[in-house]
Amino acid sequence: MSRPGRDDAPDRLFTLTGGRSHAGSDAFDLVTLVVAEFAPVPGMQSEHAAILRMCQRPAAVVEIAAELGLPVSIVRILLSDLLDAGRISARHPRTAATARSVPDLDLLEQVLVGLRNL
Repeated sequence: MSRPGRDDAPDRLFTLTGGRSHAGSDAFDLVTLVVAEFAPVPGMQSEHAAILRMCQRPAAVVEIAAELGLPVSIVRILLSDLLDAGRISARHPRTAATARSVPDLDLLEQVLVGLRNL
């Protein structure tokens, strides 16, 4: 299967991003999980369509970049376009962990006492 983005020539990358060198959003780091909210539509840029097909299930930014064969910085710009259009949602894996409350201090103390008694 031919993958979009395999030509890493600088002019190709410049064309993919419309001349932009930075993503419009800081929402994406290497492990941010991306999920497609919509299917690709006719006339969409081939890389955008490939991302939407790839992200039918959650995929990390670094996985998307590897699959497309593009630098992560370029993929972040493409993802920013899709996020701005409402075609994807992005969530950092740590979001769920930080949303939970801190463990009960009494419980932690009991565990510590139990470990010392070993």
